[in-house]
Amino acid sequence: MNPVPPIPIQAGQALAIMQHHLGDTLVACYLHGSALSGGLRPQSDVDVLAIVDRPLARTARGPLVRELMTISAYPARSGALRPLEVMVFCLRDLDPLPYPARSEFLFGEWLRAEFEAGGVPLPVADPELTIVLAQARQQALSLFGPDPQRLLPSVPAQDLSRAMADALPALMASLEGDERNVLLTLARMWRTARTGEIVSKDEAAAWAAALMPAPAARLMQAARSAYLEGGNEDWTARREEAACVARELRAEVERALPRDVE
Repeated sequence: MNPVPPIPIQAGQALAIMQHHLGDTLVACYLHGSALSGGLRPQSDVDVLAIVDRPLARTARGPLVRELMTISAYPARSGALRPLEVMVFCLRDLDPLPYPARSEFLFGEWLRAEFEAGGVPLPVADPELTIVLAQARQQALSLFGPDPQRLLPSVPAQDLSRAMADALPALMASLEGDERNVLLTLARMWRTARTGEIVSKDEAAAWAAALMPAPAARLMQAARSAYLEGGNEDWTARREEAACVARELRAEVERALPRDVE
């Protein structure tokens, strides 16, 4: 049996905040993502997934997001806090599971400017949510509520393949300025498309590098090392090379996906 990893302080804080604001509508809360799949790295998010039994009232959204903002930050802005990602799903949107999956509420540091301007998270459907649910179904830890296998849906293989195909354009569009993360995510998609396995980003990067030509493999290893070691590396000088490798990885993902979802 694998040892239970240490639970990040922010995960427990996020649970307490949701219990306060969501009350008895909160059915379950799970830790997932890097904290379980490969261990938190210097810039890893703390990923929390919650389930409620009815839609969130609009009056609860603002207070919830504002309090979550107090316990989340990029490492460069706070030595004590990690970026927090919180997804809330409604039970009725998990059974049956639609495509793409639909979240009731989504909090993440990349949305902070919107939140600081007064915006609140509203329900959204997105292929990325389908991928997240597939990953969480494979590996999640209950912070509150039933075992994740009881509530998290089994994502059909065709839906996971379709979600990866549908997520590729937006992922490629985000490459500039986020080279490391995009390359690692593409490597992870390739591994899943080829083998059906969902593994950590660093494991996927090592696997991908072993199959790539030497120049591309060196760049992939550099992205993996930066992920493992942390730091704010500057990709400006390697931007063109990163774009080329990203296109190669995208092509590999598309070749590995079933033809009817390309």
